[in-house]
Amino acid sequence: MKRNLATIALAMALAATSATADAGWTTGMFGLQPGPAFIAPKLQRLPAPDLDAAFAPKVRLTEEWLMAQPAPEGDAEWQCLTEALYFEARGESLEGQIAVAEVILNRVDSPLYPRSVCGVVKQRGGGGCQFSYVCTGKKKMREKASADLAGRIARAMLDGAPRVLTDGATHFHTKGVRPSWSKRFSRTASIGSHLFYRQPGAKG
Repeated sequence: MKRNLATIALAMALAATSATADAGWTTGMFGLQPGPAFIAPKLQRLPAPDLDAAFAPKVRLTEEWLMAQPAPEGDAEWQCLTEALYFEARGESLEGQIAVAEVILNRVDSPLYPRSVCGVVKQRGGGGCQFSYVCTGKKKMREKASADLAGRIARAMLDGAPRVLTDGATHFHTKGVRPSWSKRFSRTASIGSHLFYRQPGAKG
């Protein structure tokens, strides 16, 4: 009985000593530095993703961007597109000129038309020319600034600038006339003095 009481007393003394030791523990005893350096860093909340930017529409060409590019140059295809823009649309806004370039390139991509820019621009049929300046024999681009801009637009479009203005149009005419095909083709856009249309089956 005395031995049991002694054992109980010893156990209580050890427990008390352990509790005292627990109260005296410090981070320094384990090689850890106390203070702010030991506090875990706060997690930073990332901003929510900008879904509008992720699904933004294709960027359109601007005159500022075009004028910041190197002086345009190219092969016969570039020359043909430059002349077409100059003679057919130099009086139009930037968008109006780009829209005409879209028509020409949409025709190049269509199985209904020649497979080159020069072929499309110089195509004849029905007793006339697809682009009126070809029949008049105009070649000299006398307005230097307009010719330069037309060349820059042609270069950008041939290099793959997005076609976002005319929804696949293959035809256009000024608002002062109404050719017979305009009654049969779907109108896709109205830009400046031109109306734009897509020929059925033009996309192949």
